[in-house]
Amino acid sequence: MSFRLLLYPFAIIYGIVVFLRNKLFDLKILSSEEFDLPVISVGNITAGGTGKTPHVEYLISILKSEFNVAVLSRGYKRKTKSFLIASEDSEVKEIGDEPKQLKQKFNDILVAVDNKRVNGIRNILKTGKNIDTIILDDAYQHRWVKPGYSILLIDYGRPIFSDHLLPAGFLRESPREVKRADVVIITKSFYDVNEEIKSNFKQRLHLKPTQLLYTTKISYKNPISVFNIDFKIIELPPNEITVILITGIAHSNPLFIYLSGKYKKIIHCKFKDHHNYGGFDLKNIIRKFNEADDNKTIILTTKKDAVKFQNLKNNAELCKLPVFYIPIEIKFQDNNEEINFKNNIINYVRANIRTNKRNN
Repeated sequence: MSFRLLLYPFAIIYGIVVFLRNKLFDLKILSSEEFDLPVISVGNITAGGTGKTPHVEYLISILKSEFNVAVLSRGYKRKTKSFLIASEDSEVKEIGDEPKQLKQKFNDILVAVDNKRVNGIRNILKTGKNIDTIILDDAYQHRWVKPGYSILLIDYGRPIFSDHLLPAGFLRESPREVKRADVVIITKSFYDVNEEIKSNFKQRLHLKPTQLLYTTKISYKNPISVFNIDFKIIELPPNEITVILITGIAHSNPLFIYLSGKYKKIIHCKFKDHHNYGGFDLKNIIRKFNEADDNKTIILTTKKDAVKFQNLKNNAELCKLPVFYIPIEIKFQDNNEEINFKNNIINYVRANIRTNKRNN
């Protein structure tokens, strides 16, 4: 008997609880609060690893030139609990790794964290920052807020119709709840998704004609120094370089596969998603670097892990080493799809800006 089979009774209990909760919201016994400005929710049904942060970054990049954008996150695994607005000096332990990552990349927008999203939105509106739109990060299951535009992300390699509820699988709720999404994005597709595959997804997800389906993939960029030090080793041909790869993300295999096709050798140190690095981890990373086969070795990590290294105490020795992170972006597989998606998002925000702003 497989271990997963043993977990099915717990998954059934979990599923009943989640079903009843959603039904209470559907029947308006539990109420969702609406706000008088455009609220865009980005989330998933699969627990972790669908690419929420790069998609939130993409939304910020297409909206910030025209609108005052704010991002509200729960701030997973932070040590604080109350509403906080991120600053350049905020530490990961205060706001969480992903909000820290967003604030570093987009220092000119408001990034806030709050365990209670309704409270978070209210506090954002009290800041006097004249916010036009709020992006809710990882909020698909947070039904106390009713978003005006809901984006659901589904990992191409782990479609929700082939998975099971927690703890037997990785689903936070039933695949039927895809019905709440305005847009579904199939993420992390390695290959071009043709119309036949998209049609199959639409059928198996039971999408309504009004629900739009898009496909995106991850694009890896050139390494950037974590500590802003100019190491000449990065200028060597990649096939001469040994990489110590450090990852604390949900699914690191795509990154490992990508790097394996470029670099001479990959030594992978894999940690759990949102891992908080400590002194022992630091020593182990440095030891791995010192034990490498040659002197053409670098340490590569993700942006989410890099922000933790920057805040890590006693990291003076690590700062001396060639430590880089790999930036990532999302790319739509079809230019027309991207144009359509951008237009829909921008038009939604334009049409729903608060009345007092629209009249000024």
